[in-house]
Amino acid sequence: MNINLTQEQKIKLRNLHRESRDRLVCDRIRCVLLCTDGWTPEMIADLQLIHETTVRRHLNDWLNGEKLAPENGGSDSHLSEEQTAELITYLTNNLLPTTQAIIEQVADWWGIRYTVPGMTKWLHRNGFSYRKPVGVPHKFSAEAQRAFVETYNELKQKAGDDEPILFIDAVHPTQGTKLAYGWMPAGKKSHPVETTGSRTRLNIMGALNLNDISSTVIREYDSINSLNIARFFIAIRETYPIKQKVHIILDGAGYHRADLVKEWVYVMNIELHYLPPYSPHLNPIERLWKVMNEQVRNNRYFASPKVFRQKIHHFFDNILPGLAGTLSRRINDNFQTLKNATSS
Repeated sequence: MNINLTQEQKIKLRNLHRESRDRLVCDRIRCVLLCTDGWTPEMIADLQLIHETTVRRHLNDWLNGEKLAPENGGSDSHLSEEQTAELITYLTNNLLPTTQAIIEQVADWWGIRYTVPGMTKWLHRNGFSYRKPVGVPHKFSAEAQRAFVETYNELKQKAGDDEPILFIDAVHPTQGTKLAYGWMPAGKKSHPVETTGSRTRLNIMGALNLNDISSTVIREYDSINSLNIARFFIAIRETYPIKQKVHIILDGAGYHRADLVKEWVYVMNIELHYLPPYSPHLNPIERLWKVMNEQVRNNRYFASPKVFRQKIHHFFDNILPGLAGTLSRRINDNFQTLKNATSS
């Protein structure tokens, strides 16, 4: 059995062998490379510690289409219908960290051995994807979140177009470089980003109207406390006349519930609606902070606190008005209530 490879093909296979995480694919590559160097199947089998018929199959696969792995990454019929259903149920209720861990579980239960590509194909066929779990605060109440969503929908109907609903919150961006994911050339070192350990941070209050994202009210303060919350209500009234009742949705932080704040909302014709505890995902302005990070903070170096502050305010003053029309799919009130996690 003869296999002839060009120098370019050999280099390509060696690179693939170095990069591949699949042991079986690496076995096939070594068989092909050794054969092209004049090794017989018997010699290759002795070196690889595999059966000679397996070597011949690998070499035939290469000769018949340069194939280094089964077309489907594994057999569709490894598991019976009953076994498939049992594994789906188990994986739905238990988070295994790697494909290899699932392979070992299947082998332990039924003595069936999958390759990594084969199990990956099986997972995709059965509706699984590789993602991070969603962090769920231990103390949150799913019932309280559902009740809030119902109350909010009723408020929307009642308020109509006459009484604006604003979501408010504070954000504290820091000057320190915020590293984030991005597309880079494969096989090369990660793209270098200059960093700084500066702890300079801003204290920003924002008020978001989902019907007019471009008019988000933004103010910076030395600190976030009840007095500055009251001052922020005055800033809101610069956009919304005082004769127009305003509904504000906010979290239950202590300074939001202070007596001073409650006195000011009465004077300023504002009604407060508090979010359930541990429910930041029910405040759409959190998504606006994420957009801010993407636009002006992620992977960016700020030479000084002054430059940092200018960039943050430039986003709200100049970039956000132009982006607002494209953000409704990301920043909206299509709330999803969380489910309580099962304690392990």
